[in-house]
Amino acid sequence: MQWSTACVDWEQRIVDRQSLIPFAPLFPDEAAAALDVFKALRIVDAPGSPTFGEACEQWVFDFVAAIFGAYDAESGRQMIREFFLLISKKNSKSTIAAGIMLTALIRNWRLEEELLILAPTIEVAKNSYGPAAAMVRADPDLDAAQNGFLHVQDHLKTIKHLKTKAVLKVVAADTDTVSGKKAGKVLIDELWVFGKRANADAMLREATGGLVSRPEGFVIDLSTQSDEAPAGVFKAKLDYCRDVRDGKIIDPKTLPVIYEFTPAQIEAEAYLKPTLFYVTNPNLGRSVSAEWIEDELRKVANDDAARLTFLSKHLNVEIGLSLRNSAWAGARYWQSAADDTFADFQAFLDRCEVVVVGGDGGGLDDLFGGAFCGREKSTRDWLIWAHGWCQPDVLERRKDIAPRLKDFETAGELTICDRPTQDLEEFCDFVEMVRDAGLLPAENAVGLDPMGVAALVDELASREIGGKQVVGVGQGFRLNGAVLGAERKLKDGTLWHAGQDIMAWCVGNAKVEMRGNAAMITKQTAGRAKIDLLMAAINAVFLMSLNPEGSAVASSPWDDPAYSLVDA
Repeated sequence: MQWSTACVDWEQRIVDRQSLIPFAPLFPDEAAAALDVFKALRIVDAPGSPTFGEACEQWVFDFVAAIFGAYDAESGRQMIREFFLLISKKNSKSTIAAGIMLTALIRNWRLEEELLILAPTIEVAKNSYGPAAAMVRADPDLDAAQNGFLHVQDHLKTIKHLKTKAVLKVVAADTDTVSGKKAGKVLIDELWVFGKRANADAMLREATGGLVSRPEGFVIDLSTQSDEAPAGVFKAKLDYCRDVRDGKIIDPKTLPVIYEFTPAQIEAEAYLKPTLFYVTNPNLGRSVSAEWIEDELRKVANDDAARLTFLSKHLNVEIGLSLRNSAWAGARYWQSAADDTFADFQAFLDRCEVVVVGGDGGGLDDLFGGAFCGREKSTRDWLIWAHGWCQPDVLERRKDIAPRLKDFETAGELTICDRPTQDLEEFCDFVEMVRDAGLLPAENAVGLDPMGVAALVDELASREIGGKQVVGVGQGFRLNGAVLGAERKLKDGTLWHAGQDIMAWCVGNAKVEMRGNAAMITKQTAGRAKIDLLMAAINAVFLMSLNPEGSAVASSPWDDPAYSLVDA
């Protein structure tokens, strides 16, 4: 059999309210049999306790049919083994999860099988177990207490099939609860929460390890958007599934169903229009209403934190660079100014006629940011390249951002230091490369936040970089000119950056506070979020504003007017 799980026309489909599953069930008889079971289950906490068949929109049946319709009964193999559903809050996600896994328990043939609903917290676990237990008790043909074949054990949060001895377990995840699990069918609820946990990858691998010996098994990941920028296992899964959906990765064993606004709608902030709330709320009019969403949006309009959380949860808007009322104005143009052709540092140097350096760092629970701002030879546009460092202490003290920092380390944009002075030494290595290329000015070449830089100044001096080359850059309102200048150059297309995720993260964390006529970006304003690499870049922009000249003219392919990226 051949099929594709890509949905390359998803943008048109989601606007037209069409199915996001681009193919019919692979095995229609299996899909129909499972739907018969699923549709008969009752949603007890809904008015009138309707069945799924009476209460659900077609998208639910399409998803259920795709899962169970991917099972080849003749060979005993599940042809599509991983499913990912991203949907807004209040679209009955946990109730549907309960129905799917209860259907899987009823349809299961393997004796003493274990089926697992894995939740990040006890409260989320209750959201799935409660409806599942209620569905059983509402049906005399299912409930063992009414001569059925499913035994509900509330104290264990399990439902046992008395004929096959298979058990559906709902557990709150930690290392102990998932260790040794041999579940053949696993549903992971609220994956975004797992994305904030440093050990989540190992935990989920342990929980899903039983699928190795169960060819009929599957894993379903359900989630709303994260209330922060996606990180860890959630970011990895979301990025991968978007690529499968868009046809960039061919993986017929993974089916992504992602309810999100199109890039054009995000750019135009169309998610604020009540007429488009349905895009990420396919249950609109049933479990959630447009009027309620509109009312709640109005209540949080002037509260940044509450607005961010609401948009991510109820409209599936990914927390990004400019999704804040008090965001730095340059954030709006940051993504469009990315140019990954100089993501390599040497490629960056080759394109520049002069380079100045900015540095910004803090204590053991902070990052150290190094940013390099170069003036391009042919256009005189400004180019920014950056790298970050952190001590291992950060991973312990700031466990909330540890998964994200490890993502940056994997991407080669952040170094987690093995020794205390590694960050200073490697930063100075980069500065030396600039000097040796003849691009470092004789004055005002390295700009540092004056606080706590003695060790760094000493390290630079040991490399014969000092005197008028190393300067303290006044912070706070004194950087107003550089902040405003960077904004303008981002908008007019004369400032470019290397498209590094860690820089985008820092830019997204930045908030602006007005002091008189000065726009201030400070760590105090940004709170616990990290902005060190952005501040290093602003320090470098401040120095570039002084119109420096390099100490020599370096030779590179860019010296040839006929040279182009196409030729390269």
